[in-house]
Amino acid sequence: MKVIICGAGQVGWQIARHLSSEKNDVTVVDNNPELVRRATDSLDVAGITGFASYPDILERAGARDADMIIAATYSDEVNMVICQVAHSIFSVPKKVARLRAQSYLDAIYSDLYRRAHMPIDVVISPEREVAEAALQRLQAPATFDTELFLEGKAQLIGVILEDTCAVLDTPLRQLTELFSTLRAVVVAVRRKGVLFAPEPGDQLFAGDQVYIFTHTEDLGRTLEIFGKSAKKRERVIIIGGGNVGLAVAKSLEERTDRIRAKVIEKSRKVAEQAADVLERTIVLFGDGLDLDLLAEANIDKADAVLAVTDDDKTNLLAAARAKAAGCPMAIALVNDPTLTSLMGPLNIDAFINPRATTVSSILRHIRHGRVRIVYSIGDAEAEVIEAQVMASSPITNQRIRDIAFPEGVLVGAIKKGNEVIKPTAETKIEEGDVIVLFCMAQDVPEVERLLQVGIDFF
Repeated sequence: MKVIICGAGQVGWQIARHLSSEKNDVTVVDNNPELVRRATDSLDVAGITGFASYPDILERAGARDADMIIAATYSDEVNMVICQVAHSIFSVPKKVARLRAQSYLDAIYSDLYRRAHMPIDVVISPEREVAEAALQRLQAPATFDTELFLEGKAQLIGVILEDTCAVLDTPLRQLTELFSTLRAVVVAVRRKGVLFAPEPGDQLFAGDQVYIFTHTEDLGRTLEIFGKSAKKRERVIIIGGGNVGLAVAKSLEERTDRIRAKVIEKSRKVAEQAADVLERTIVLFGDGLDLDLLAEANIDKADAVLAVTDDDKTNLLAAARAKAAGCPMAIALVNDPTLTSLMGPLNIDAFINPRATTVSSILRHIRHGRVRIVYSIGDAEAEVIEAQVMASSPITNQRIRDIAFPEGVLVGAIKKGNEVIKPTAETKIEEGDVIVLFCMAQDVPEVERLLQVGIDFF
């Protein structure tokens, strides 16, 4: 597949990294020659320096025979123009644009993106994706990572096992015998920094970071079995009142369970804008690192703190300070994945990686097959793929035990009709089933082959 990626920043570079590693023909376009050089030096991609909205630049990048264009520059308007030029002049079949401004994303203006107007096939909003990720973290407070699948009926959770966990030193195959009605599957383990898909005979140890697929109805029981609490969060403090913090606060206001939130923002202008938009949320003007301000916000009585400013180090320090001041749960927004190693020493419970959430959103529209969701794990180490099984797939009408999945692939859940079931070796995969697979990065191409749809899907 031939893909043009416009914008070689964090998101563009990460998408290029994913696609080039899977032998796609990738060209990166950016007006910053240093960013283009970084991409071409470190990745197997072509690079063009110039303004991606200019037709001659897109022609040099190969737009005339491109299968897809991804507009991920820092400007919403440039991204929109790129898609328009790609459609009107080069007839690029699929156009993806990253848009940040909330006005562009309002549902009442959705007609704007029809082919007769602004021909964008897929609109990605980093702020909305990150806000949704933050809300999921709050809903599963004992986890360091979580994502919903199968129309919200199944959930991937990541938990760190402690000495008190009841299933330590137990072979995974015995978990089914011990908890026969539990709809949960351990699909991945990170031990001493190494992520792997476990075998049935593998045991779990204290300190392991474990990824588990569970039916959402069994979430509380799953957390309990793995030594975690499912306590509801009723009072939340959000540090950072920008697009992400504002989106989270608005979502919390719209919820029926009435979670009470306070926002702390150090920019007076941004704080005033947030206060104008929010109805039931208290907005405090000041520095989220200020202990006196945290005390004024009753940090010691809060159930969780969410640090979502535009600075990684501020988020880490604010989360650590809030935790030290008595808040039981701290979540930090971290763009740089190398900084996540500080979570343990700083006693931070969970992090949100905006780059990973945005990349996951874009990848789900790129994968071959009837792929519905792609969720990136760690620093592009693995993916969780939700896809519909089609008649042409090699796995159709096969029992799981008979399918030649690579060693780094495990089936997490299957939806048959309206029912989500826990997969076993005897489960038969049928046409129309929706299957969720955990796969290590190197196994993604083989998984795509097993899901089997060619470029005609686009």
